[in-house]
Amino acid sequence: MIRFVLVAAALVVASVAGASERRAAFAGRFYPADSTALAAAVRVSLAQAAAPRAGDPVAIVAPHAGYVFCADIMGEAFRQVEGREVDVVVLLGTNHTRAGLSKAAVWTDGAWRTPLGAALVDLETAEALLDSGSDVIDDRFAHTSEHSIEVLLPFVQTVLPGVPIVPVVVGSPETSFCERVGREIARAVGKRRALVVASSDLAHYPSSSDARRVDRATLDAMATLDVAAFRRAVSDPVSAEVDGLLTFACGEAPAAAAMAAAKALGATRGDVVAYANSGDIPGGDVSRAVGYGAVVFSRSASGAPGSRDGAPGAENGGASADDAARPLGPAERRALLEHARRTLETHFAHGSADPAAGCASFPSIRRGAFVTLTRDGELRGCVGRIASDRPVCEVVGTMALEAVLRDARFRPLERSELARTRIEISVLTPAVAVAGPEAIVVGRDGVVLRKQGRSAVFLPQVATEQGWDRDTFLSQLARKAGLPADAWRSGAEFFTFQAEVFGEAGESP
Repeated sequence: MIRFVLVAAALVVASVAGASERRAAFAGRFYPADSTALAAAVRVSLAQAAAPRAGDPVAIVAPHAGYVFCADIMGEAFRQVEGREVDVVVLLGTNHTRAGLSKAAVWTDGAWRTPLGAALVDLETAEALLDSGSDVIDDRFAHTSEHSIEVLLPFVQTVLPGVPIVPVVVGSPETSFCERVGREIARAVGKRRALVVASSDLAHYPSSSDARRVDRATLDAMATLDVAAFRRAVSDPVSAEVDGLLTFACGEAPAAAAMAAAKALGATRGDVVAYANSGDIPGGDVSRAVGYGAVVFSRSASGAPGSRDGAPGAENGGASADDAARPLGPAERRALLEHARRTLETHFAHGSADPAAGCASFPSIRRGAFVTLTRDGELRGCVGRIASDRPVCEVVGTMALEAVLRDARFRPLERSELARTRIEISVLTPAVAVAGPEAIVVGRDGVVLRKQGRSAVFLPQVATEQGWDRDTFLSQLARKAGLPADAWRSGAEFFTFQAEVFGEAGESP
């Protein structure tokens, strides 16, 4: 299940003032090598993530695949800890490369470098962990060609700038070993404010719909903080009788160790905050998927554990009925259009932009929104967020950046194109479930279709612009979801919403 690859350590390790520096080995492969592009990718993923849950997080689990597949899920995980008071981050990686590793391999000194700069290794914690017992060894060869920690480091550098790290590759998933390592981590950090970050993807290579089903069970077991129960849930993919399933979680060892560390640090609950799989991205292979989830372990929180991948818009985050119903005034519409364009101008001028900059004076209205870009009358990007859980001004700024950078159907918009690009904004009402296609009114309703782990959305104006009747509208929506054209006729879920649509006057000169 795990392919071991050895790369010469000299390629990624350099001497720095008597200590070692691990150079970025996967920049340009798993994530952008350009510092500006990388900073923008991380910021956009964080900006569109949901607000942190209540409680005091001590550990998170995040995926480690290429950013094109799971940067949004990484953003959901790291948004939970953004800006917190943290003294040290312990990064627990998966062992893909060091054959025979049965211990926890710690990198003890120097720094780790990404295009965003160098993250210093916390020598005190690393040495305390190394001295904790025979479970932990000093073995940098387990790190030199391993990607599972490196890909998360730009998020650590962004949400917790300047906080030192302790990289650890956890070699064995055996229950008692992971429980001991978790306790040893808690003892090593002592009274310092620590965050433990575990790196794990989920199911490998079942269908997208099967991945969603088995990953839900894996994540639910992880959220219990019961290492033995989690290990039982992920121990035997063969007996699960799921076609193509090679493993439930390629990072089961770091996840289990993080659960144990979280409990030792006082965590009392786990929450699944996001989920997706590679079949969910545009053009993703729905027959052979990899799952990605985000989990946070906290000392205290209110409400029941759960996830945010249920009904669209269900995570309203406090949006009132009045907010959902009140139309925007002309001045508010102009302000949102100006904010979207100013955000893009700032991005192109400085290489990055804060999607919430300038939003303080805008009314605190929580809505979903789409931003559509057209150039010379042709679609150039369209990205949106349906959930009504964030201030609409911030959502518009974020989706404008997403439309420029992350619409997989188009190459990223270039600076020279911006002057000729027209911005259109669709501000949404919360999505609600409807009984079936007969409840959908063409031209009035936007629609989210879900079936077999696949989903797609069309804005209300799409049917009108294309001249589609309801059946054609839904057939095209099914195709967009990667389903047969008639898949909407049975077994599908539908959610509808309405939109206020407004844009800049005419095409920009």
